Amino acid sequence: MSRIRFVSESGVLLNESEAMAGDNLLDIARLADVPLHWRCGQGTCGTCKVRIAGMAAPQRLGGKERNVLLRAGAIGAELAASKEWNEPEPWRLACHLEVTEEDWIVCCPDY
Repeated sequence: MSRIRFVSESGVLLNESEAMAGDNLLDIARLADVPLHWRCGQGTCGTCKVRIAGMAAPQRLGGKERNVLLRAGAIGAELAASKEWNEPEPWRLACHLEVTEEDWIVCCPDY
């Protein structure tokens, strides 16, 4: 079981939840009433982008997630072209993320 702490960009704790490895991060946020914007839940709109602290490096993203993050302005072309990321707090799409055994701090954009 891992602990997921949702915080705003300004550092306000929004929620703290426990999750099982394999749980979808967007589902956890929705069940916890975290004010995380999302539209499609399929990884095409980019509105559920979050920063993750505590994620093990390297991260290996699929091409779809990289392209959506690029289109959403969260990452640059160089990072989008990279197959492996070693970012300490990478932008990711909550709908694409499965929780691991690690504890995460999920920074949700202030809207």
